Amino acid sequence: VDRNGYILTNNHVVEKATRIKVKFMNDPTEYAATVIGTDKETDLAVIHVDRKGLAAARIGNSDAMQSGDWSIAIGSPFGFQATVTAGIISAISRDIPGDSNASFQHFIQTDAAINPGNSGGPLANIKGEVIGINTMIASRSGGYQGIGFAMPINTAVKVYNEIIKAGHMTRGSIGITFEPEQNVAL
Repeated sequence: VDRNGYILTNNHVVEKATRIKVKFMNDPTEYAATVIGTDKETDLAVIHVDRKGLAAARIGNSDAMQSGDWSIAIGSPFGFQATVTAGIISAISRDIPGDSNASFQHFIQTDAAINPGNSGGPLANIKGEVIGINTMIASRSGGYQGIGFAMPINTAVKVYNEIIKAGHMTRGSIGITFEPEQNVAL
């Protein structure tokens, strides 16, 4: 996302890694990368590689997307590098039932094929602008079944900017928690 070698990806892609290597198209070299910061609540991470001559991706506006718009998922599913799939956006701001991070994760749902290995890759609009970060699939088999989810780029950019500035994401909290209602006889 930046000519200086900053890369936006998913936290779950890098969180357990002891070493991170990045490969670029048409370059057989594997570049060592370092984690700049992560945000578990949105499953986003910023990593950095020291490489010159990079082109930054064009960032779109995920808030401008609508159900029925075309979407393009890019990644390396099952190790097949530079795989591109197309589909349509089914929903904007989709919440995942039972997700513990639901207050921070509202996804773009697409039927562009997203499989294991697409995580951290871009979801683009028809103009080639990044509108999301491919994050997860809904699947009973572990592979593509027509329901994929991407973190909207507008959310990802806010997290990216905070990580670049502070090294981590900071959120305010007023300390309110909720407990299950108790049946009380009067």
